Amino acid sequence: MCYQKMIQSIEYQGLMPLFYDDNAETCIAITETLYEAGIRYIEFTNRGKNALTNFKALIEVRNRTMPDLKLGIGTIWSAADAQNYINAKADFLISPIFRQDICDIAQANKILWIPGCMTPTEIHTARTAGCEMIKIFPGDVLGATFIKGIKPLFPTLKFAITGGVEPNLENIKSWFDAGAVVVGMGSKLVSKSVIQNKDYKQLRTNTLNILNIIHILKRPHSV
Repeated sequence: MCYQKMIQSIEYQGLMPLFYDDNAETCIAITETLYEAGIRYIEFTNRGKNALTNFKALIEVRNRTMPDLKLGIGTIWSAADAQNYINAKADFLISPIFRQDICDIAQANKILWIPGCMTPTEIHTARTAGCEMIKIFPGDVLGATFIKGIKPLFPTLKFAITGGVEPNLENIKSWFDAGAVVVGMGSKLVSKSVIQNKDYKQLRTNTLNILNIIHILKRPHSV
């Protein structure tokens, strides 16, 4: 799959769930629940001691039972991180920062990399390096008005937002109206209570509700 087609598919989904847990079985259960709700792109975050091991477990399960699911890895800080997860068959990479060596590794392996940027200078640097989708981070600090302000400067870039996204129509609408094409949701979707109580039924319901909100906002004439 080329970058453009994957970016279009991520934009169409509109929601990027992201999560991490130390327990592989919990990670698998969360992934299966998100998939059952209609999610086809997931960001597993590189934020714990078992991240690489659990990611490999997810890839194995995905290959057996969810072949159309794309599993990306987030919180990539270095070229070494990137290469480790590329070797583990990650479908795409996401970082909270821009680093040229990560960009080079991704391009050499022909894999989509979504860097995190906070300023127009960082966004310009990423664009110049060939990035087509940028994660604006942290969203709760920058706000929707920031995206609205910079969008005219970068009309061809696709903006994802992580941080500050709430699971309700008003909040999600504010991000899309400002120019974002996808919203990332971590603990507001895969919450501590869901994980602790193994309340996957509630996770499925919450995911379906958010996808429905996005469907209404992005494709209002089809409902």
